[in-house]
Amino acid sequence: NMISIQQGDFNLNTEIQAMTNGSTNVGAVVGFIGLVRDLASSGDVTAIELEHYPAMTEKSLADIIAQAQQRWPLLAVRVIHRIGYLKAGEQIVLVAVASQHRHAAFDAAAYIMDFLKTKAPFWKKEYINGVGQWVEAKTSDNEALQRWS
Repeated sequence: NMISIQQGDFNLNTEIQAMTNGSTNVGAVVGFIGLVRDLASSGDVTAIELEHYPAMTEKSLADIIAQAQQRWPLLAVRVIHRIGYLKAGEQIVLVAVASQHRHAAFDAAAYIMDFLKTKAPFWKKEYINGVGQWVEAKTSDNEALQRWS
């Protein structure tokens, strides 16, 4: 399975071993892990809470991966996104890409992450000093998409 939306944590080594299991044609694996930051527009974030629409989220991620596979020669892709209540410092997202060539792996991982941040239907609530508020997508995240057009 390429996509998992889950509450539980993940392990980078386990995921990469599963992706490359026995294949000798993989020349590069790029793994990106996103962590919950304690920085917000105002004050310190102690935790975040993520919600999503299951069917919609998985379709959206599958579409993003399919677009990456059309642009680069990828051998394997793994995306894990955690949901629920996550404290600052916890792992929240994994994007791992395997290819014969490192440039394809680097570019595809960045592409998938840029689109995931802006197009995947996750709703994020930040807890600042114990008070939760829903947050909008950042302008900088939307601007990051421009390099792919």
